Amino acid sequence: MTIPNDTDDTLALESQLCFALYSTQLAMNKLYRGLLRELDLTYPQYLTMLVLWQRDRQTVSEIGEQLYLDSATLTPLLKRLEVAALITRQRSRQDERQVEIALTEKGRSLREQAKAIPHAAGCAGQCTPEEAAELRDALHGLRRRLDIQ
Repeated sequence: MTIPNDTDDTLALESQLCFALYSTQLAMNKLYRGLLRELDLTYPQYLTMLVLWQRDRQTVSEIGEQLYLDSATLTPLLKRLEVAALITRQRSRQDERQVEIALTEKGRSLREQAKAIPHAAGCAGQCTPEEAAELRDALHGLRRRLDIQ
């Protein structure tokens, strides 16, 4: 059975916004894998460190909210960061159900090495800072609209 040759290309792969986002994310992951190799971080670990470099001492749920990850996904990642001596995990004194995450000195010092990553990623994408900011803002807007659904 053959699929009819339809002039309506709404189902063509290259017409799909979802595929454009997906394939771009694959390319970004590949780029960041190379950039993060020297920091010995995976991309999700890097995102977690970004959250902690912005504000140290957060609960697992606070980190998860910012990264759109649930605790079942985040906990193994945090355990690996703890084994690497980049963070500590400790039960909250106020609420034993909460686990607080804090940077170690090694984790704080890694921030200096990471400062070159955004610039290198921008150069690889051949975007001006303005183009990158426009893309970022458009994607944040799309995510917010999708979150309403």
